[in-house]
Amino acid sequence: MVGYFINNLIVRYLITIILVLAYLYMVNWYFQRLEMLYNNNLGNIIAQVSYLCSGGKAINATYYSGAPIPAPKPGEPPSPNGVVKIALSDGRQLTLHQTLSADGARYSNGNPSTGGSESFVFWSVGNSAFINENDKETYSGCVALAKNPGDLLGAYVDASGTFSIRYPSNYSVNPSYVYQELGPGKDIDGVKFTIPESMATGTNLSGFDTGVSVEKIPNAQDCNAKLFLYPEVASSNITDNGVDYSFASSTGAGAGNRYEEEVWAIPNTNPCIAVRYFIHYMAIENYPPKVVSNFNRDALLKQFDQIRQSLVLAP
Repeated sequence: MVGYFINNLIVRYLITIILVLAYLYMVNWYFQRLEMLYNNNLGNIIAQVSYLCSGGKAINATYYSGAPIPAPKPGEPPSPNGVVKIALSDGRQLTLHQTLSADGARYSNGNPSTGGSESFVFWSVGNSAFINENDKETYSGCVALAKNPGDLLGAYVDASGTFSIRYPSNYSVNPSYVYQELGPGKDIDGVKFTIPESMATGTNLSGFDTGVSVEKIPNAQDCNAKLFLYPEVASSNITDNGVDYSFASSTGAGAGNRYEEEVWAIPNTNPCIAVRYFIHYMAIENYPPKVVSNFNRDALLKQFDQIRQSLVLAP
């Protein structure tokens, strides 16, 4: 009798567990269906963009085509129907609907045309974006980030919101960098990303100043690579990875040191923007045999190219 009672209790317990699991499965299925229906109403995904903003803030935005909206009256243009879902670096997530704008794409949590108030506005123009909350700009200087090719985990945005760029996380960053090799009164401001000492260890490469910099010359009439080098050298036009550049290079030597520079200027930018490669190494013949090895120039230039190709300019 006791055995029967225990077996019956176990059976009831198992049935209860099965019913609870079935219930949880149905609840999960129900909410998945709701999410699917909701996302379908958002339309197709147009783009997914990460923005880096001043003050260390960030925005992840997913743009949707939106559900079709008929024109208010025959012959009138249809209302904007785009939707954006944004995730902010402060942890908030919002879904906003597109509104009319004179420039770029404007999204808000209200629609003034239908009498709805709006307290949150996200505005994207080309590669830049900003957020207004209650008429106060809370996310500013936001510039889109290029997709990470794999090993550029660091990200930097210019303080003025002019550009963003990616770099290896073990590089050091100097946002107050000044290039001073053009002579008195011709300093060029920029930001420099210097390789870690570990990349130079055991080789003839200098880890002190080898790196990539992004530099700006204000009010340049013709944005040309030769503006960034002294003595002035000839430049050429190069298209790389779909981007047009003015390119120039130079070499120098002194006291056993070797210097190589490449400048990739972007025509028609104002201020004139250029990416500089600076490679400093020592003559290998000045070392005792087998003490150090020649640095891998091809691997270094490949990484520098990845950094340059991640540069994104704001409008």
